[in-house]
Amino acid sequence: MSARDLPMLVRRSPVKNSEAKARGTFNPARSLRFAIGRLQGWLALKGVGIKVGRGLDAIGAPHIELHSDSFVSLGQNVRLVSKTFATALGVNHPVVLRTLTAGARIEIGDRVGISGGTVCAARLVKIGDDTMLGANVTIADTDFHSLYPVYRSEHLHPTVGVAEVRIGKRVFIGTNAIVLRGVNVGDNSVIGAGSIVTTSIPENCIAAGNPCRVIRELTPEELEGALAV
Repeated sequence: MSARDLPMLVRRSPVKNSEAKARGTFNPARSLRFAIGRLQGWLALKGVGIKVGRGLDAIGAPHIELHSDSFVSLGQNVRLVSKTFATALGVNHPVVLRTLTAGARIEIGDRVGISGGTVCAARLVKIGDDTMLGANVTIADTDFHSLYPVYRSEHLHPTVGVAEVRIGKRVFIGTNAIVLRGVNVGDNSVIGAGSIVTTSIPENCIAAGNPCRVIRELTPEELEGALAV
C-alpha cells in the first residue's frame, strides 16, 4: 500500500453518494465516519511489512503483529472491518492478524471479508478467495497451551498442538464461530453461527454445532451460482 492509495480510501463511502441522495438516504456524518475509518485503516497498515493486494478496504485500524521471519499476505479487494458502525452485528474488537513463530504464514485470498475476526498462525492459516468471516470469528492453528500441566505456561513447547488450517473458496463462517487447529473447510460450505469447528468439514455443505457437524449438503439450486464462477 502506498501514499497514492490514500485519496481513494478517503473518498470512498458505504454507497455511492449520487445513489444515496436519489433514495433520500445520504448521510454526510456516516460518510465522514467511513472516511475517517478508512484513513485509520490505511495508516495502521502502512509499513507493517505485510503483502497487500490492490483494492484493500480497511475500515478502522486492524491489529497486526508479526513474529520475525513470518509472513502475512492479503489478496486483492480484501475487506477488513474493525469498526462496529460498519457492520450490522458490530464487532467485539478490531481485526487481529497475528503470527506466533518464525516461518508462520497467514495467507488471505482475493475478495475475502473479515469483520472483527482473529486469525492466529503458528504454522499456516490459509483462507480462500471470496470467503466471508462473520463478526468476531476466531481461527487458530495452535492450541496455545500444552495438555501437560508442567509445560502449560510454555506457549512454544513441543507438546503444544499445532496443525495447519485451510479454509476453501466461497466459504461463509457465521458470527462467533471458532475454527481450531488441523481443520479444513471445503469450498462453498457454510459454518453456522457460534459453531466450534474441531474436525474438517467437506465442500458444498452446511455444518453447525459444538462440536460442528454436517447438517446437510447444499442443493443443486444453491450451488448453481457457485459452480458457475
